[in-house]
Amino acid sequence: MLNLNRIKAISLDLDDTLWPIWPTIARAESVLYDWLTLNAPQTATLYASPLALRAVRDALAQQRPDLAHDMTSLRRESLRFALNNAGDDPQLAEPAFEVFIAERHNVTFYPDALPALEFLAARYPLVSLSNGNAEVSRMALAPLFVGSVSAFKFGVSKPDRRIFEAAAQAAGVHADEVLHVGDHALQDVLGARAAGMQAAWVNREQAAWEHAERPHVELGDLSELVQTLDERRVLKSPE
Repeated sequence: MLNLNRIKAISLDLDDTLWPIWPTIARAESVLYDWLTLNAPQTATLYASPLALRAVRDALAQQRPDLAHDMTSLRRESLRFALNNAGDDPQLAEPAFEVFIAERHNVTFYPDALPALEFLAARYPLVSLSNGNAEVSRMALAPLFVGSVSAFKFGVSKPDRRIFEAAAQAAGVHADEVLHVGDHALQDVLGARAAGMQAAWVNREQAAWEHAERPHVELGDLSELVQTLDERRVLKSPE
């Protein structure tokens, strides 16, 4: 059960918690491919679709486990490989990546996400905690967060307890005073619990829970978290 009185800060996953990630990635890869068609035509010809370029990235991920926590370097290096392999200038990898990452931040929020963030930010310090390479500093919602911890900058990814502890430090509280909110059973829920945090599982797809240790609370969406925390305020209000 969720202990509302322990919560002094909230950390939030980003991808698939605040917005759906794969439509975002697919659109960014399409914009990237259009850019390559104009600026690196041999690469666009050799890799005849955005999915072909994604396959290069996936293959590199298998070859470079040292980049598992760093989606930025993985994407950039896969572009460098593709450009070089096609006979285009590998130095185009940097501007190509900038095209991709700009569109990657052009997200479509779940309808419940922004109202929930505004509610939460008015009551708790919020810290983003992500294994991906989205950065809240590049988004209009940046003022709602007091900090941001990302795997590609920190050097390890969830569920490593150190990245959760870094999120608590960014919020200015102890780990056991943080409620972590995320969609991934292992990376978010079990990782947060192992770090001493409470964990809220955002289960938008109504998936079955498959682990012995459970989240402190299961949510269909973030509006349910707002309702839960607002009940705390009502209960604590003076008669």
